[in-house]
Amino acid sequence: MWPDPDGGSALDNASAPRGRLIAFEGIDGSGKSTQARLLADRLHGELTREPGGTEFGAAIREIVLSSATALGPQAEALLMLADRSHHANSYIGPLLDSGRHVVTDRFAASTLAYQGYGRGLDLGLLDSLTSWVLGELRADLNILIDLPVKESLRRANSRPGGSQADRFESEGTEFLTKVSQGFREIAASGTESWLVVDGLGSVSDIHDEICREVENRFPGIVGR
Repeated sequence: MWPDPDGGSALDNASAPRGRLIAFEGIDGSGKSTQARLLADRLHGELTREPGGTEFGAAIREIVLSSATALGPQAEALLMLADRSHHANSYIGPLLDSGRHVVTDRFAASTLAYQGYGRGLDLGLLDSLTSWVLGELRADLNILIDLPVKESLRRANSRPGGSQADRFESEGTEFLTKVSQGFREIAASGTESWLVVDGLGSVSDIHDEICREVENRFPGIVGR
């Protein structure tokens, strides 16, 4: 499902206008990964994720999501930031420069929501570190798929095959509630461009709403 950027990718149309970066955010089970994939297909763009969008990121993803891994909040945050630095500079930035649109499943706001609001780390410090690793790169649009925590946990518990919850899903209701509230506060802060979508709708209805809003903000971007 996920591309292999470290394996090489043709960056054509070097003289084309810079591409758009659209980030999907939300708690686990919100449907953001599905919506990210659908939008990337619609934009004929590149789909990626954090952590795990590169070979380096995949190794970090295995560490931070494993329920067997004991990580302190600071170590967790620094691993996420290391992944973002590599991801942004080696993959996202060059694609945008070549004129390609990039859709990412999680980006900067997830660090503030999970490690800041969820883990209780200093938000100002996390924001400064995020700015440091990203430089001038920012998402042109952040899309929050807003889902009640109870529904998130219900979906996690009803997965086919009884797959094991990862470290974040295992934190329970109180942690996820803090994260969910964090996302809402970040989206309402007005510091970046945000679209908040009700995650209780059907997959097709949510996709249609997102496409309409993306096209309104960036005319001509949505493929047919």
